[in-house]
Amino acid sequence: MNIRIFAIATAFLLNSTGVSAETVHLPQAIEHTKAAIKHGEAGDAAVLMDNAAAALAHAKASEEVEANAHTEEGIVHLKAAIDAGKIGDADGGTIHAREALKQLEM
Repeated sequence: MNIRIFAIATAFLLNSTGVSAETVHLPQAIEHTKAAIKHGEAGDAAVLMDNAAAALAHAKASEEVEANAHTEEGIVHLKAAIDAGKIGDADGGTIHAREALKQLEM
């Protein structure tokens, strides 16, 4: 849960200082997505979900500044990864997080 609060606070802070959300948030979304995959592969659905939620916050912030079809698709998969994490499905969450990563890196 603390990761989500940190991501949201970071988003507000960076936007208020004039730093481009595209250059800051997209790399952060990618890093959190990679962490979600790592924890999903380890079978930890709860931590996968927390990292996917942080990635989602950053992806949405990036999307608000500059719309991108790949980021939009990444957001869809991050939401699915979160939903899988909520029901304890680390494998399903990992599959969606991997697809989100592919999209976010494009």
